[in-house]
Amino acid sequence: MTRLLPGIFAMALTVVASNVLVQFLLGDWLTWGAFTYPIAFLVTDVMNRIYGASAARRVVFVGFLVGIACSLIGSQIMLEFGPAVPLRIAVASAIAFLTAQLLDVSIFDRLREGQWWKAPLASTIVGSIVDTALFFTIAFSASVTFFGAGNDEAISWAWEGVPLLGQGAVLPLWVSLAVADWGVKLSIALIALVPFRILVSKFSHKMA
Repeated sequence: MTRLLPGIFAMALTVVASNVLVQFLLGDWLTWGAFTYPIAFLVTDVMNRIYGASAARRVVFVGFLVGIACSLIGSQIMLEFGPAVPLRIAVASAIAFLTAQLLDVSIFDRLREGQWWKAPLASTIVGSIVDTALFFTIAFSASVTFFGAGNDEAISWAWEGVPLLGQGAVLPLWVSLAVADWGVKLSIALIALVPFRILVSKFSHKMA
């Protein structure tokens, strides 16, 4: 377990930072957390490449537990319009993170024998699509009704109709947020290939 501590620390730090930075807006469609959260995929992929799928899953589960702890703390912090982390967002975050990260691990493991960049790129792209779709649908879609009227009210601001990313068809605000968020994830998936290559090479040499 000791060998996994760097990955566990990196994952925990990423989850905590993302939960804090998501409270700060960046423009109309993003928060600063959108730029830190995708690092979780990088951490998972590096651990998968170096130590294997089983080790990567352990790191993912630590991140999942840290995320739940952050949500519990956030739910107790009251802001002007309610808790910092409403129930729908907390549940959506947990489901999206665990599902997407475990899917990332599985896809990476299937592609690990191919060219070095295929596994991290494919697993991150697919994982980020699933992550974005699950999170924004569960957290904000008006079609999801089982949380109850009180919890829906806490996120009803996301139902406002606005032009998609400010210039397209009029859709609920959360759709623009989802599209912008996934755009950031895709960009970082490409950029992250550089640190992935560097970190894998560095840690592989240490283990040799």
